[in-house]
Amino acid sequence: MCQLFINADPQLWQSKTRSLRIDGVVTSIRLEQYFWNTLQEIAQRDGINVNQLITRLYLESLDADHDAGNFTSFLRVCCARYLSLAADGYLQRDTNTPLAQVNASEILQQESLLSDKRQSRLLS
Repeated sequence: MCQLFINADPQLWQSKTRSLRIDGVVTSIRLEQYFWNTLQEIAQRDGINVNQLITRLYLESLDADHDAGNFTSFLRVCCARYLSLAADGYLQRDTNTPLAQVNASEILQQESLLSDKRQSRLLS
């Protein structure tokens, strides 16, 4: 099992720092290359670049009253959720279909039902 992880391309876990401007403020974000690659895939779906995606995520998370205290962790979770939703069949990793066209409410509802079923099996 571990060979899947140990023998992966070592560049995937190399950290890379990017500077960008969010809402007029210059900031730096340090992520592993794997997460930059995933953010690139997500951004391409909606025809934007990674900096635009990060800015959009930041501003929308503020609008939703999320604590942006550890924004880098939030970005990692966004990447993991994207890949998990694709693995569970809720999304296709087709970069020609913008995420803006996905029915997020329906996906979140289906995901919640599945989570409830998993919890009830664990408690049984």
